[in-house]
Amino acid sequence: MRVVESINRALHDLMEANPRLIIMGEDVLDPYGGAFKVTKGLSTAYPDRVWTTPISEGGIVGMATGMALKGKPVIVELMFGDFIALAADQIINHAAKFRWMYNEQVEVPVIIRAPMGGRRGYGPTHSQSLEKHFCGVPGITVLAAHEFADPGMILHRAFAARSPHLIIENKVMYARPVLGAAALPSPPDADIAIVTYGGCVEHAVAAANKLAAEEEIATTVIAVEQLSPFPDEDIRRQVGNCSRVLALEEGTPGWGFGSECARALIGKVKHFSALTGPDHPIPSSREWEDDVLPGVSAIQAACIDLFRKG
Repeated sequence: MRVVESINRALHDLMEANPRLIIMGEDVLDPYGGAFKVTKGLSTAYPDRVWTTPISEGGIVGMATGMALKGKPVIVELMFGDFIALAADQIINHAAKFRWMYNEQVEVPVIIRAPMGGRRGYGPTHSQSLEKHFCGVPGITVLAAHEFADPGMILHRAFAARSPHLIIENKVMYARPVLGAAALPSPPDADIAIVTYGGCVEHAVAAANKLAAEEEIATTVIAVEQLSPFPDEDIRRQVGNCSRVLALEEGTPGWGFGSECARALIGKVKHFSALTGPDHPIPSSREWEDDVLPGVSAIQAACIDLFRKG
């Protein structure tokens, strides 16, 4: 099963089990089925509960939040996560806060699915990783799917929580097969731990396998699913006694995933390093884009440098 099929199956299952659930977004109706085909077949099966919307991310999320307040759970698909900034006020100042503002008397069961990331040659405004701007906001949980865990189960877990969730789905992973956690390198007494999430997981796994084969450096890959609230204790537990950690993310440097990893692991590991995307917009050139985003060679080089520090 591919990632897109896992998410699509989960959406079908949730719609069947929850007759009040609404799915909405731009171009989500058949035969198009969404920009990445995740909602394919849903409007045919549930024509009254799958709604196509105007191009207004703020309007979409605002409407979804209002419906959720009235007891109708909603799953929103943003066509591109790059435009989540247009919905920031509705997410940060409304969906995330209503439960507190109304003294725990309301629930806000809204899920926002956001395709993020680059590596498809879409240029500076359609290739970003903006999730860090929503991490640390009280009242919203930020999750990141990847193919080494069932993405459909992440959606089920978010729905069961009946609270605002933002789910990050890397744009390149939809066609990837779901491999499961057993495919993550996890050697005993690892020399290095790579802590990462989302679309970077597959590159970390490829680099770890090359490090083992070519350099005899045992590398474990820790694939994080919950970005916010940040799972400090779980990260420390998975790192264990490993003394070298590389935090890996596709987003821009500073105030992000690597910073949170450093905060969680301060005083626990001997050597820490972070590898990120560029400190400038993603270029339109596909070749340049591939060069500036952290790939297998860059991850491997960063791990070798970390290993040589002792």
